[in-house]
Amino acid sequence: MERSLAVMTSGGDAPGMNAGVRAVVRRALDYGFKVYGVYNGYEGLVSGGEAIRSLGWSDVGGILPRGGTFLGTARSERFRTLEGRRQAVRHLVTLGVDALVVIGGDGSLMGAHVMAEEWPLHVDALQKEGLLGESGEAPSCLHVIGLPGSIDNDLFGTDMSIGVDTALNHIVHAIDDLTSTAASHQRTFVVETMGRHCGYLALMGALGGGASWVLVPEEELDLRWHQKMTRSIEKARAIGRPHQMVVVAEGARHPDGLPIRTEELKKILADRLGIDVRVTVLGHVQRGGAPSAFDRILATRLGVAAVDALVQAGDRPLRHMIGLQKNRVVMTPLMEVVEKSQAVGKQIDQGFYQEAQQLRGESFVRTLELIKTLTRIEPAAAMHSDGPVAILTGGADAPGMNTAVSIAARCLMNEGFPVVGVRDAFWGLIRGEFMALEWNELTSWVNRPSSELGTMRHSLTEEDVFRVAETIEKHNIRGLMAIGGLGTYMNVTMLMHHMSELKALAIPMVLVPATIDNNLPGTEFAIGGDTALNNIVQALDKIRYTAGATKRTFVVEVMGRQSGYLALMAALASGAEKAYLPEKGITLAELNDDVAALRESFQCGKRMVIYLRNENASRHYTTDFISRLLEEESRGLYQVRTAILGHLQRGGVPSAFDRILASRMGSAAAREMSAMLRQDRREVLVLGQRGGGLEVSPLRQVLEEMDVKEGRPKHQWFLELTATAEALSKHAPTWAVGGSEAGHA
Repeated sequence: MERSLAVMTSGGDAPGMNAGVRAVVRRALDYGFKVYGVYNGYEGLVSGGEAIRSLGWSDVGGILPRGGTFLGTARSERFRTLEGRRQAVRHLVTLGVDALVVIGGDGSLMGAHVMAEEWPLHVDALQKEGLLGESGEAPSCLHVIGLPGSIDNDLFGTDMSIGVDTALNHIVHAIDDLTSTAASHQRTFVVETMGRHCGYLALMGALGGGASWVLVPEEELDLRWHQKMTRSIEKARAIGRPHQMVVVAEGARHPDGLPIRTEELKKILADRLGIDVRVTVLGHVQRGGAPSAFDRILATRLGVAAVDALVQAGDRPLRHMIGLQKNRVVMTPLMEVVEKSQAVGKQIDQGFYQEAQQLRGESFVRTLELIKTLTRIEPAAAMHSDGPVAILTGGADAPGMNTAVSIAARCLMNEGFPVVGVRDAFWGLIRGEFMALEWNELTSWVNRPSSELGTMRHSLTEEDVFRVAETIEKHNIRGLMAIGGLGTYMNVTMLMHHMSELKALAIPMVLVPATIDNNLPGTEFAIGGDTALNNIVQALDKIRYTAGATKRTFVVEVMGRQSGYLALMAALASGAEKAYLPEKGITLAELNDDVAALRESFQCGKRMVIYLRNENASRHYTTDFISRLLEEESRGLYQVRTAILGHLQRGGVPSAFDRILASRMGSAAAREMSAMLRQDRREVLVLGQRGGGLEVSPLRQVLEEMDVKEGRPKHQWFLELTATAEALSKHAPTWAVGGSEAGHA
């Protein structure tokens, strides 16, 4: 018996919802489900008729780059009534729907849970009234799967909600833009973000934007909070930073529980400091625009997992939310999600701020502490006189390197450790080329692209190692912090191997992963990877927009060296039909299959196909070779073009994700370096982001995870998503096509 599923979006719209709908629809069709889309949320569910429509494979084509939700969303007073919910059940039963996927916030998920609980009651009433058709039959229960869709990131059971990353990028870019005008006029800006009950956007936006102060609902303020804020800003101005940013969540409160107004903040700062203050309320711009790569991938992973859960559950009733915790998909009962999500607001209302923070999760608490640290640090009155810590950025530049340097250096200076920057990585370390790092200048590095210290690819030789030792001894370097990719790791490994014979090298060293290739051991994410991925996806979106009267195939080459991270994740986020990865290689048989699939796709109505190729996917089957092969076999059915994205992938200001990751890693690196210096430990440590938090491991241990010959870790988590990318982008089964957008991915 064919199963039927309905999918809907509800509550406030969030960038990435369309990606979630696409994933649910195509995964369900692949399993043989009949799929319906509910338009305009619960109001559409109550209205029925044209508000609930059958969806085919191509009905969800071309929607990945679109913001908002093509299904629409609306408030429904009728659904709040028993009669309204009975009408909704009637419409679902009539269509044979026994599973509902809802993308939205806690209110939306609660509505679905209530309807599922009442299902037997409504079915019984409809049967008695003879409103279930001739058969009078109905599914025994309604399965409900929720996907977290809320830019506030206020749902329990997931580390990130769909739409949050996009909103954060809007916030940090707005702060960047405001910083330039603030610097010109030496002004202070008060920036209000969304977040009535959750300060996540304000907190992370302040961290990524380098703000001077942040106010969130979850933090308890004392009676003199405004005095602490003004003193902090006054100190920052005295150090030489006349323009400041104060970020406030719309739900921030005074100690007595009354809301903190932006105009009130403006008056406090202007009156107490005698400065020019402006207010900017970001409003709904935060939830608009095309979704980021992260949001598209998150929504896709959760959408696929939702359908998989329904299939695996069989007849067992499901009432769960699918979320992402520690980079792994997990299921949480809907009632637990709703109760614990709403409990935060109740705890805040009652003044139990510590409890509210604990409900937000460990990551929220750690970030709040980091923000407090960064907004209060200042250069120590006296610096240690026994030599500086040197910081370098090695290998190819990666967006976010400057953020890591800025945070790490200022944290060390705050504790009294002098810091110098090494020009041009290890080449500068060999030649003794250092630059002074000034506090005032460092504060402006948070959003700068590339690396202000300079990078250079250089593999150390035995002779180089001796020269590095001489430089360290000559300049009395006490510790070394290296931010970079695989080449940087190998160079530090070489220095480590000579520690016993060259005493000058026996100093604390900390490695921070920064490479767009994301090919480093000991970490799931490296600084720079997210920015590069967004650059690729934005380029692919523009290529898709060229689809017109001419049928075309694009073969697009991306970076990544021996890691397929960028190629695979970009395919998942953009809907590219193919990703050639170095981990799998390319075979002639595969190319033959791809040629056949390509011809079939265009014969069935496709107008644009994109094949992604990692730069090292194959030594002989190059981008040019594949392009020529596809064109030769096209028989005039389609044209073939190539695009080698090159260095635009590593260009531009770092994304919010990379800034936040770099800030956390920079702070942690400084903390580890400080501890080793104080305890006279001479270890070589590596930072990594795994699951939900940072890990610190000895370099020797981390190297055991590396396949040095292949130039990538032995285990790469993202390869688990290969099947998902292939399943969603393939040519649709003829019975599942539907609609009129067969040319879109």
